[in-house]
Amino acid sequence: MLGQNAQLVTQPGFVGQVATFGSDTAPYVRLIAEDFSLLSGADMADIAHFLCTLHGRHPGVIDHAATKTTEDAAREWLLQATEGFAAERAFLTKLTVAAGPITGVSTDDQSNAAVLGQRKALEMLSQSDRSGCAIGAAIALAADWHFIRNILERIALRVGVEARASILPTIEETADLHSRLATTSALERALNFGREQLLNQHRGLWQLLEARRNTRLSR
Repeated sequence: MLGQNAQLVTQPGFVGQVATFGSDTAPYVRLIAEDFSLLSGADMADIAHFLCTLHGRHPGVIDHAATKTTEDAAREWLLQATEGFAAERAFLTKLTVAAGPITGVSTDDQSNAAVLGQRKALEMLSQSDRSGCAIGAAIALAADWHFIRNILERIALRVGVEARASILPTIEETADLHSRLATTSALERALNFGREQLLNQHRGLWQLLEARRNTRLSR
């Protein structure tokens, strides 16, 4: 995974931005990539549970974006992405059940509330009336999910859940859509804003997950 990311980081534009600021460069994700055996059952339950809290509910980021996007260039991509992420939600739900329940890491654990706040922020982002903002978030989610799925597949192997191949658009197809949509500087700014906000929320989630793991280790 890290080798793939090193290649993507050198690419300009959308692909390079996702690779540089997305999940794959979060310190916790890099730690997992180096030695997956470091994760305990509680760590894996956390990852599955909180990702499900963030993205497991329908309608989600991509579904909302589909109702806000009128560009013909995005139609086919949105159809594939909507179907693909529906399958990812089902996979994520199975994984969450198999990984088991989470436990609080302190008497005043506010983790669930924090992630629910992130979900609310993404709902507002993906329903923005600013042209390009919602689809920018959607394409960032689809691209970053390929990195996230590497971890989910390894968790699935540990907890005995079948991980069928993703049917989301590829990173290259998603980058091509970004290029075709960014026809004006205003649209490009809106697309990039949606991307940045989505990736910021993902990095914030990984920081939370790492903090929960560190808290357990310090006991």
